[in-house]
Amino acid sequence: MHFEIKKKLKNSLGRAGVLTTAHGAIETPAFVSVGTKGTIKSLNPEQVKEAGAQVVLANTYHLYLQPGDELVRDAGGLHKFMNWPGPLMTDSGGFQVFSLGAAYGKDVSKIIPLPNLPLNKGEEKGGGPERFDDSAAPRLAKIGADGVSFKSHLDGSIHYITPEKSIQIQHNLGADIIFAFDEATSPAEDYKYQEEALARTHAWAKRSLEHHQKLCFTPEAFFSGSPFSCWKIWLHPQLASLRRPRKETSVASHPALFGIVQGGLEKNLRKKSAEYIGSLPFDGFGIGGSYTKEHMEVVVKLVNEILPEEKPRHLLGIGEPEDLFMGVENGVDLFDCVAPTRLGRNGTIYTHQGKMIIMNKEFRKDFNPIESDCSCYTCKNYTRAYVAHLFHGKEMLAGTLASIHNLYFIVNLVKNIRQSILDENFFEFKEEFLKNYRKVK
Repeated sequence: MHFEIKKKLKNSLGRAGVLTTAHGAIETPAFVSVGTKGTIKSLNPEQVKEAGAQVVLANTYHLYLQPGDELVRDAGGLHKFMNWPGPLMTDSGGFQVFSLGAAYGKDVSKIIPLPNLPLNKGEEKGGGPERFDDSAAPRLAKIGADGVSFKSHLDGSIHYITPEKSIQIQHNLGADIIFAFDEATSPAEDYKYQEEALARTHAWAKRSLEHHQKLCFTPEAFFSGSPFSCWKIWLHPQLASLRRPRKETSVASHPALFGIVQGGLEKNLRKKSAEYIGSLPFDGFGIGGSYTKEHMEVVVKLVNEILPEEKPRHLLGIGEPEDLFMGVENGVDLFDCVAPTRLGRNGTIYTHQGKMIIMNKEFRKDFNPIESDCSCYTCKNYTRAYVAHLFHGKEMLAGTLASIHNLYFIVNLVKNIRQSILDENFFEFKEEFLKNYRKVK
């Protein structure tokens, strides 16, 4: 993998670049389409590509449980298995640990509506809010120092995931970019737990990196180079500037590994995490965890001011239009989010004037396209009335047509943001877009 910055955004951390992988180049900033189980829900790969998506992210936890990472490996890797020729990413499964464990049954996700939660609450007099009283809550995951034991949501079987196993699973899946195993936390957790979780994430990051290196390099490749250089690399895995020979497999060249920064809303923990993860020889970085909407920008800016400028950064699980502008301005290169297809399947459609609830009565006899100036397949061929009819009739095509438009809208919004950096009119473009964009209509 190679990352090159083409142009920097003046007076901010933003930049436009190109991230080159074994399966093609990604022009950044870019929106990563989420294909949780090896598929973008309701769309085939050709439709995803036609919508403009450059890269797809699949979910390690789900593919491990079904159909199994070894089956995918034996099928020739995830690219071949799902018929996606472009760049692929897999997450580590860390967010599923959070979802099945501390967040289970609480309706907690990436954005948490806690407007009164102070940033850096650990430094407030008296500490911040107490940790969730979750003693009676059901849990499917239990976190320990070495890894996570969890109960499958499919059949109740017990599994144990360590950093090493997460990396092995992701190598079997054969993506171009993979992530270190981490523990995501809620902003509502107390300072003590955030500190403990961060220590685990840092220990797991180092173990993920060491196991990744072990899987990548053969003894033959090791001894074929300069003995001095080889021993320096072997004994000091932090030396990122020295590139090592890659072991060839039947699936693909070995993936790039991204480390993940955690720390909740604690400024000092986020700073500590960015400094530590940034010091390790990862190929790039993810910014993880859940946020309150009010504090996401502070966290992202703080982290990206510390992480190495020459390496790509991925804001995990975030993809609303206003958050995309914020992320790009503060140095984010990649975003992923299920929102375009999840909202689409449920009848909520992005437009430049805000989100459209297509089942509203006003659209039943509206024979205009969803957006008249949109070039997606849906807008070129169908009317609002037809799409509304499909949803009211509970037809499968409804989710497909809405998802095509939503994915096209978000992917191309980020492409236009990238172009605005190259054209040096980012701030004007941002102001014009957000002036017209509203939440719901």
